[in-house]
Amino acid sequence: MVEYEYRVLSFARDVSRSDIRRMLSEHAEYGHWELHRTRIYLGGVQRSWLRRKIIRVPRG
Repeated sequence: MVEYEYRVLSFARDVSRSDIRRMLSEHAEYGHWELHRTRIYLGGVQRSWLRRKIIRVPRG
């Protein structure tokens, strides 16, 4: 069974699309996160869910 770790990033309505793309790209490149979901709410707040696999190492 694959397990994931999640992180939620919220962006205010005044943050530009290019800045959001840059921040998400940095998380993906350096933190090994992948984009799971993005939602834009009333009022312009954008929330993005990132996920990455949890790799369990067996002891022994």
